[in-house]
Amino acid sequence: MQKNIVFEDEHIIVAYKPAGIATQTARLGQQDMVSELKNYLARKPENKGKGEPYLGLVHRLDQPVAGILAFAKTKQAAASLSKQITEGTFHKYYYAIVYGRLKNENGTLNDYLYKDGKTNMSLVVKKDFPEAKEARLFYQQKQTLMVLEAQQEASLVEIELFTGRHHQIRVQMANAEMPLLGDSKYGTEESKEFSREIGCRNVALCACKLVLKHPATNKEVCFEKQPEEEIFKPFLS
Repeated sequence: MQKNIVFEDEHIIVAYKPAGIATQTARLGQQDMVSELKNYLARKPENKGKGEPYLGLVHRLDQPVAGILAFAKTKQAAASLSKQITEGTFHKYYYAIVYGRLKNENGTLNDYLYKDGKTNMSLVVKKDFPEAKEARLFYQQKQTLMVLEAQQEASLVEIELFTGRHHQIRVQMANAEMPLLGDSKYGTEESKEFSREIGCRNVALCACKLVLKHPATNKEVCFEKQPEEEIFKPFLS
C-alpha cells in the first residue's frame, strides 16, 4: 500500500486506487482501499496500541476505475473536505479513453441523472423526472490514436467533473456518443467488442488530479498521478 501513497501528513492521506479494487466493501476477504489504508496506519509506530486508526472516507471511485482519492486522518479534516465537496471547491480531473474520434474536441455536458437502485445503473432523464439530479462536466480531447490490431481509433479525453453523481462520467459520455472503453454497463456493442479485442477489462477511466484546500492551512494544494493501467500508456508515453 505504501507505494500507492501520493501524499501524507497528520491531516490527510492521498492514495492511488488501482482499477479492480473497491474503495470500500463489506464483503469478507475482498481487498479495499479503506481497509488497506487502516492497516497501513495501524502498523505505524506512533499508532501501535491505540486501536483502529481513524480514516475518513469523503469521496469514492467505482471499483473498475483507477485514480487518486483523498482521505481524512481526523474528523476535523473530514468535515473540511466534505464541505469543499458540497460547495464545489474540491476539484476532480480525470483521464478517459473513449471509442473513436470525438465530433467536438471539447464541450460541457449538462444532464439530469436518475439512479436505478435495482440495476445499479444511472439513466439520463428529463429535469422534472422524480429524484433526478443535475450532472455537469467539461471534456477536452487530448489525442486520438489508431489501434493497429483492431484498425479502429480511440481518443484520450481529459474531464473536469463539476458534480459527483453515480457513474456520472460513464453515463454522460455514453449518452453523448462517446462511450468509454472497457465499460460493459454503458458502452455500445461496438465499443464493447473493441474493448474485448484489445484486452481492456476495466473501465478506461482514471482520476488523475485533485485540487483542494488543505484542511489545516486552507491553502490550495494539487495532487497528480499518471494512470498506471496499460491502456493509457500509448497516449501518455
